Amino acid sequence: MADREDAALLVQLAQWGSTMGLEEAQQAVWAEDFDPRTASVEDILVSRILNWGETIATLTKNGLLDADLVLDWLWVSGLWSRVGPAAVKLREKHGVPELYENFEALANKQV
Repeated sequence: MADREDAALLVQLAQWGSTMGLEEAQQAVWAEDFDPRTASVEDILVSRILNWGETIATLTKNGLLDADLVLDWLWVSGLWSRVGPAAVKLREKHGVPELYENFEALANKQV
């Protein structure tokens, strides 16, 4: 069950996202001309969302942030659908299946 500490952390994560330019990144990945199939982590905006999402997902996985609160706040599965293909390509390139695995797992909880 979410508490005030979860709420405070959520607000801090929202502030961090704003500071890092998350709005710009989200606008880019939701644009009509964005193609998730050709997305790459070389695109700083895609990378921004992946890193932010992985951080949030890691906190929830480890019980430091309430997952239900996060899933009520963010459309995690929607974000993953746009940037996840870039993460999968990076995993395959480097042979590291753990890359962004927490983000993907949290997204799968929302589906």
